[in-house]
Amino acid sequence: MADLFQTAPVAPLAEALRPASLDEVIGQSHLIGQGKPLRLAFESGKPHSMILWGPPGVGKTTLARLTASAFGYEFIALSAVFSGVKEIRASMEQAEHNLALGKKTILFVDEIHRFNKSQQDGLLPFVESGLVTFIGATTENPSFEVNSALLSRAQVYVLQALTDEELKSLVERAQEKVLTHLQLDETAVDTLVGYADGDARRLLNLVEQTDTAARAAGVDRVDAAFLQNALTLNARRFDKGGDNFYDQISALHKSVRGSNPDAALYWLCRMLDGGADAKYLSRRIVRMAWEDIGLADPRALQVANDAAATFERLGSPEGELALAQAAIYLAIAPKSNAGYMAYNEARAFIKKDKSREVPVHLRNAPTKLMKALGHGHAYRYAHDEPEAYAAGETYLPDGIGDPGWYRPVPRGLEIKIAEKLAHLRKLDDDANNG
Repeated sequence: MADLFQTAPVAPLAEALRPASLDEVIGQSHLIGQGKPLRLAFESGKPHSMILWGPPGVGKTTLARLTASAFGYEFIALSAVFSGVKEIRASMEQAEHNLALGKKTILFVDEIHRFNKSQQDGLLPFVESGLVTFIGATTENPSFEVNSALLSRAQVYVLQALTDEELKSLVERAQEKVLTHLQLDETAVDTLVGYADGDARRLLNLVEQTDTAARAAGVDRVDAAFLQNALTLNARRFDKGGDNFYDQISALHKSVRGSNPDAALYWLCRMLDGGADAKYLSRRIVRMAWEDIGLADPRALQVANDAAATFERLGSPEGELALAQAAIYLAIAPKSNAGYMAYNEARAFIKKDKSREVPVHLRNAPTKLMKALGHGHAYRYAHDEPEAYAAGETYLPDGIGDPGWYRPVPRGLEIKIAEKLAHLRKLDDDANNG
């Protein structure tokens, strides 16, 4: 009955297992192993401003706290989600108070990418003066989300998702130190690790939920079947608007471009499983058809458009099959970026070129005055010419030679297109030299 009146809060498992030293940290061996950058920074005796960039649950906050502890600094933590200029000023006042007492301060800003430009600028004078040693944590690419001035004053460290073996070590630590009464068989551990998806915090939350469910069910041994029945196991970690999202889109696009249907299917299904908008994926598949296949196989364009239309009609999950088959077709189709490159070159030329007049023989002549001015005069109607081609005719403004923007590749239908263009160029040469 005493438990009913317990008022002291019980620390979450993630907090109870938070490492007290660098040697207790699981993962990030590329940064904290012997002779590695962060380990050397700790051993140097002098902390420096840094930005810790990585996915959720990989130890960014832990490393920031350990830094303060290792150097005997006061630790001030801000969340960019809930803090603003007012909180920054209050933190700086506290840092000045600490300094007056002979103590230095580490200012930790979680999710620094959520601060706007003015808020980030507000940190600069205090970082530059040395009043605080700044540590920022972000799940987003700091190159895009952190002001260059602040970025230039901090060393960026890239943290990685924990491996399956590292997550299993974390489960073992939880059982040894806190959950000694709970037995997790191998299938249960594998299930929890799989759904944690590299996120240590998520793993410990799942373990904690497992313990609660096991206590409620009166069991002390848990297997995968128990987990499936007792827990709501959500889809894998996926950030619909961050780097993880765009990295996976990039991987899908490059797998299609690289003609690897299995890889294309993997990344498509990964994104669908993670909750990506299938309509967005269908638009990207259409873009891939135009950018990387083009006229080498015009059927690919139709397949991509049909798949997008099919998904619009059927929705999820039935319509996802159409997207999958479109991705496979695009991956195995002959590749050409000739049209894409020609378009880019033409756009670049137009952007820097002057405004040139339309040649008189190509101008529209809907009125007698325009005809009297020579508009459309001497225009050769291609359908009245041999092979429906006005050999030797010019269609570009004066002063522009043959730019050669479109260069068909020797693959797919563009082989035939190149042959056709070569034949037409020969007709032009014959007409101009005849």
